[in-house]
Amino acid sequence: MTYDRLVCANCAAPVNEGRCRVCRASRERMQEQGPFSGLNPATLIALMVILVAALALLAHQAV
Repeated sequence: MTYDRLVCANCAAPVNEGRCRVCRASRERMQEQGPFSGLNPATLIALMVILVAALALLAHQAV
């Protein structure tokens, strides 16, 4: 999930604005996560299927 859609439970403002210390801490924590943390599970599954298909195609051509 991206932090641009989250609402802080502490100050009821969007987390990406960073109005309070809880917002700022949440924003920093989410920015430190990996590059695939913002992707939803369906996108990750689609990427995995494409990767497996590409590997199968390469394996078939090598034989």
